[in-house]
Order: sequence, then structure tokens, then C-alpha cells
Amino acid sequence: MYLLELRILKLFCVGDVLLHCVVDAILGALGLPDIGQIFPDTDPKWKGAASCVFVKEAVRLMDEAGYEIGNLDATLILQRPKLSPHKEAMRANLSLLLGADPSVVNLKAKTHEKVDSLGENRSIAAHTVILLMRK
Repeated sequence: MYLLELRILKLFCVGDVLLHCVVDAILGALGLPDIGQIFPDTDPKWKGAASCVFVKEAVRLMDEAGYEIGNLDATLILQRPKLSPHKEAMRANLSLLLGADPSVVNLKAKTHEKVDSLGENRSIAAHTVILLMRK
């Protein structure tokens, strides 16, 4: 039971890392400050909010500015858990959350070949590149 809970917890952490990175990519493409400035945890409205709330708000800001996602490419870097069995479901859920066609959302997972904190399974990193297009 503990191992199962640990795996679920890690998947939630992976999801948070990915979603926060996606939010920062959207905000950056809009020329806005980063996630911590737009959604400060010192504001009771955002403190403890689920990551999907930030994504929906970033998508709202993108929509209000007259943009839509032309392409999103996200890379998660972690040793474990292995994401291959979950990648398509994660991609589908991310597309749904973003209100984007799955054909414009790409998700990759890489290891860090057991080098540094990423490779030693002590941290997770994500990189996201996004292309916004005028509607």
C-alpha cells in the first residue's frame, strides 16, 4: 500500500511540475510575469490552489488576449516513475485542460542518465516551448 501511495504521490508531483511549466510558458508567450507573480501564494485566492486552476486561468488570459495554442512541446526530465505507460493519457488530459487539439500538444519524458539530482531521483524538471497564434 505504501509503495502504491508513493507512486501516486510522485505522479501528482510530476503533474504539478508539468502544469506549472506550461503555465509559465503561456504567461511568457503573452509577455506577462511568471506564475509566482501572477498567482502569488500570499493571495488567499491562489494559496493551495490545484495546478489545473492556474492552467485554466492562464488559458483564460491567453483567450482574452486573442491567442490560441499553435503548438506546445513539453519535456519532463526524471528518473522515476517511468512515464511511457502514461504519456498518451497525460497528453490527452493536458490537451483537454488547455482546450487545444491533441495534435498540437506534444509530451516527452527523458531521464538524466543517473547524473545529478535529476538522475538520482531527487528532483524533477520540465521544459515547455509554446507557440501562440492569433485567433
